[in-house]
Amino acid sequence: MPEIKSKLDKILLLVEKPSRYTGGEYNSAQPEKAGALYRFCFCFPDIYEIGMSNLGIAILYDIVNKLPEFIAERCFAVKEDMRRAMEKEGVPLFSLESKRPLGEFDIVGFSMQYELLYSNLLYMLELAKIPFRTSERGEDCPIIIAGGPCTANPEPFADFFDAIIIGEGEEATEKFCKLYSECKKAGLKKSEFLKRAKAITGVYVPAQFERGEKVVKAAVKKLDDAPYPLHPIVPAAEAVHDRAVVELYRGCASGCRFCQAAFWYRPIREKSPETVLNTAKSIINNTGFDEITLASLSSGDYTHLERVLSELSGFAESRRVNIALPSLRLSGFSGDFVKNSRKSSLTFAPEAGTQRLRDVINKNITDADIDNIAEAFREGYNSVKLYFMLGLPTETLEDIEGIAEICRKLRRLYIEYNHKKDISISVSCSVFIPKPATPFQWERQLTIPEILERQAYLRGKLREIKGVTLSWHGAESSKLEAALARGGRELSKVIERAYALGAKFDGWTESFDYEIWKRAFFECGLDLDALTSEIAEGAELPWDFIDIGIPKSYFLAERKKAFSGKTTESCRRGCRGCGANALGECSI
Repeated sequence: MPEIKSKLDKILLLVEKPSRYTGGEYNSAQPEKAGALYRFCFCFPDIYEIGMSNLGIAILYDIVNKLPEFIAERCFAVKEDMRRAMEKEGVPLFSLESKRPLGEFDIVGFSMQYELLYSNLLYMLELAKIPFRTSERGEDCPIIIAGGPCTANPEPFADFFDAIIIGEGEEATEKFCKLYSECKKAGLKKSEFLKRAKAITGVYVPAQFERGEKVVKAAVKKLDDAPYPLHPIVPAAEAVHDRAVVELYRGCASGCRFCQAAFWYRPIREKSPETVLNTAKSIINNTGFDEITLASLSSGDYTHLERVLSELSGFAESRRVNIALPSLRLSGFSGDFVKNSRKSSLTFAPEAGTQRLRDVINKNITDADIDNIAEAFREGYNSVKLYFMLGLPTETLEDIEGIAEICRKLRRLYIEYNHKKDISISVSCSVFIPKPATPFQWERQLTIPEILERQAYLRGKLREIKGVTLSWHGAESSKLEAALARGGRELSKVIERAYALGAKFDGWTESFDYEIWKRAFFECGLDLDALTSEIAEGAELPWDFIDIGIPKSYFLAERKKAFSGKTTESCRRGCRGCGANALGECSI
């Protein structure tokens, strides 16, 4: 808009990294298009560099921009220096493409990726001058919707949204937009549109929800047919993951009992190698990225990975593009996977230090599988990153000692194969968080003193090993994440109070203030500790109204097997009967 654009000319001279706010990136949409009647703004409640790494927004942005009557734009949370400058000049939060205030859009969609972003939702709404709660917004306000992984339990933020798309957004978002167009042309009010939107699979309308209703998770039936951006936006400021991404498949066959994504993204649907190759080549040709990632929850398990790597490597090399693989399963790792990759660090996720605990969590890898990393050492790799988790159910100090033993073993193997001692082992250790839609959704989380004690024990053990560095997640932020993950609608007042007390950018260590959240829970009369305690198996859970295709009985059976130390084999060795096939045909 002309007024905002003229003020931005002044503001952008005063703030850090103005490219976060300018828009105009290569492959971004034009702010005007013939025939367009409605505007949709995708919002990510964190800064540009993080939001531009999000594949989900890239996919949906492409889908909506292909609808003849819609224009899709983007907006990210602004840093404090930009906020101060905007408030001084009277500039509301705006989109990157047209510099239009969020309040002037038809639909504003937020990507809810992570519980510690909840306060930033309110931060962005306030900067946009949009009331927080649905009940406070009139017909002149945009439709405010949400999507993303946190919709596995949307109740803590449900009161802030007119509608929430639960599950995968491709088909549901397109249907939502088309229905909006029909209702606007018919002159229907917002409440009538939302009433009709409830009929779309995956759409949850909190204000109209009645006890006993079910919302079926949206899932793409066949991934080969799903839209995918072949001209992704090239960020103007370096993104956290500054590379092109090609999705190999969704879901995970392993069924680790702590992992929400493993169950949330079932059924398992693989893309054909032809689709993957064509997509990768198109993206390389249409962008200036020098790296392309073959992504999934466990890329090494993709059925056609060796063929794709073989056929893509020459094409990528001719254009000086590196092929990268994210975290690999130790049990499925092969040295052939890394022969054509740049010799940077490899990443693996053993999660637990002993075989006993890996059986509890159903991480079907053995101590012998760790020897497979030696294949990477033969190919010239001298850096390995390992992901572990502290506080898993039944964990003991012996299990933590096992993490150190894995590091010692890797160092011995490296010296054996390379006769050098300069290996770098990076250990990243998160805290177990009981998440909805998992067999461990009922478990307790360690108390903060217990977390700190175990982190200190691990630090002491790893100090004894040369070449090992350790990073870990904060005890207090992990505690809050667990509470927000499992709470109900009563938490909306806590989120609102915490924001009023100054909470924002809680995912950033330097910004997170646990005392604010403790005070907010106390003032709202809620017990933070109760939300991280064990939940009775028969208790009603806030997210029970969501049908993800996997019944609670399956999760309970897996929980029972966990405490008996029994594993469940990978789906790739035969169907385990979880029930997710009801939402789409499993492709393995």
